[in-house]
Amino acid sequence: MTDLTAALGCIFRLQDQKPQEPPERQVLDAMAAAGIEELPATIIIDGSIHRYHSGGRDRKKKSGWYCIYPDGIKAGTFGCWRLGIEQLWREDVGREITAAEEMAVTRRISEARAQRDSERAKMQAAVGGVLDEIWVNGAAASADHPYISRKGIRPHGVRITGDGRLMVPMYGPTGDLTGMQYIDSAGNKMYHPGSSTGGASMMIGEPTARILIAEGFATAATLNEVTGEQVAVAFSASNLPKIAKLLREKHGAEKLLVIVADHDEHGVGRSYADQAAAQTGAQVVMPSIPGMDANDFHLAGHDLHDLLSPESDAWLVPADDWCKQPAPISWLIKHWLQENSLMMVHGPSGSGKTFAVLDWCCRIASDSGDWRGNRVKAGQVVYLSGEGHHGMRGRIAAWKQTHGNGPMKMHISKSGCDLNTMDGYARAANAIRAIPARPKLIVIDTLHRFLKGDENSAQDAKTMLDACSSLMREFECSVLLVHHTGVSDDAQHRARGSSAWRGALDIEISVIPPKDKGGAIEIVQRKSKDSEQAEPVWCALKSVEITGWYDEDGGPVTSAVMAAADASAKAPGGGYAATEKRLLDMAWWATGCEIRDGVPYISSSGFKNYLRSKGWKDSSISAATNPANTDKIIGKLMLSDVISCHEHGWKIDEKSMVAACLISREER
Repeated sequence: MTDLTAALGCIFRLQDQKPQEPPERQVLDAMAAAGIEELPATIIIDGSIHRYHSGGRDRKKKSGWYCIYPDGIKAGTFGCWRLGIEQLWREDVGREITAAEEMAVTRRISEARAQRDSERAKMQAAVGGVLDEIWVNGAAASADHPYISRKGIRPHGVRITGDGRLMVPMYGPTGDLTGMQYIDSAGNKMYHPGSSTGGASMMIGEPTARILIAEGFATAATLNEVTGEQVAVAFSASNLPKIAKLLREKHGAEKLLVIVADHDEHGVGRSYADQAAAQTGAQVVMPSIPGMDANDFHLAGHDLHDLLSPESDAWLVPADDWCKQPAPISWLIKHWLQENSLMMVHGPSGSGKTFAVLDWCCRIASDSGDWRGNRVKAGQVVYLSGEGHHGMRGRIAAWKQTHGNGPMKMHISKSGCDLNTMDGYARAANAIRAIPARPKLIVIDTLHRFLKGDENSAQDAKTMLDACSSLMREFECSVLLVHHTGVSDDAQHRARGSSAWRGALDIEISVIPPKDKGGAIEIVQRKSKDSEQAEPVWCALKSVEITGWYDEDGGPVTSAVMAAADASAKAPGGGYAATEKRLLDMAWWATGCEIRDGVPYISSSGFKNYLRSKGWKDSSISAATNPANTDKIIGKLMLSDVISCHEHGWKIDEKSMVAACLISREER
């Protein structure tokens, strides 16, 4: 993800690369930050897996490991099997990496993971029989073990080693013993070297109507003893999504899953619990007191039954109770963008829909107060941008320059992804989870760039709508889709593709381009499910020269911002020379959108060839391109100061037409 304030707080030139620590030092720092107790003496970057002693009593056991690839931007993965740590790593080169570099990094990490899996498989093959032997030879733990006594729980069949540590078995999806967690008297936890932790769990209690899922053994034991319900031990927060998914696949919809998250200081437990809930439909509950898990909550005298039976669990409620309290609509932008809703903005290419959406997003992200007299609620914005990233920088920089250069709570993606696939959704959701603040709004621009499949297919539409619903549910935010309209004239006021799109929307908005380059853009609300539709508004694109930005020739860089316009500017009749301007605009597009001296230019021969391609006769072309004929195309446009002679053709002078042409060229 790109931090917007960092991306735009600079001149639009390639920046010098910042000096960074050597990659070997970066790896060691990352290992220490991940909680690995002992670090290797040296880091060897050669694309091979290296194992080393990462802590623990037995100096012969090498539970630490890393695999870093040397070519290009260094990348790989490292971890500690004893502590259950696994982390991806990429070299910080002091700049944003290119798309090609990112692809190469992804490939190296995949190769490093494959080597790690191969090494782990060897270890697991060797450790499998050892685990069984250790477990069988262990003595049954008693209630007076210091850890069990302090936690106020029963042993639930766990065993104890010769040196007094508890042994908590970890069973894989097939029921095999794949790992062991050791807990000493002080509560320190570690895994047996070679344990397979991902997807491993321990079940406490007999089957019940619902299954509770907890992170740790003591928490799970407490939940079972207080409620009598079956509880799955996930062993770590990061394992919650995997365990929830395995249980959902095993039991289908017949079991209600409830994830009891730890209320840890950094929100890690809640983050992984929300991720699991989004993927499986599980409920999430969490102690209300920071720093507590369910065991702490219970020992402090609080009622776990109340925690596990929130009022929101009631699916059917009496209508009289339902309407006792008012439930006013919450708005991000009053009357236009609703909180916790699915919305869509659509319009033809070049209509200005992205400018309208960016205007809304920037106002929300910068706490601007209002939009066209409608109150704006400030919050974090995530803009998933699938195209036009070069132009996006300029547009936001122009907005900041026009409305104030203060910090913005907004992040932008560097590329698109197939959001309606498991990998694509995971990539987007994981990146959003890494942002400190939860977003109020997630924008997907454009729908086509984030959809795998056919937008006309109701089935493909459903998978995308499901992905949007998961984002809304996990992050408790709104999702705004940006989409194109159909090609035919009668499809200009509706989104193209399946009718399923419109049926799922809470709010639908059209952005209608002006009939001519001097007219105004109309923004129309087509649907507002929970309130009356807002009155249309009119806007215009205002050209902005961005201070401090220069192109490769040293010339100024311009973009545009959305500005208010009167309804009278809509100019339904088209305005003076509208037909001629429209013809010139189409010819400019057809001949390559040439720019001279920073403005649109079309050569005389290019314009004539365009008219000839449309079936014009040579005599008509000659008359139309003669400046002396003020009732014909070129003469009429020159007389109205729309164009002027330049080199071997004409350049466009009318400011509104210049801005519109440059912007539409950028969106091409």
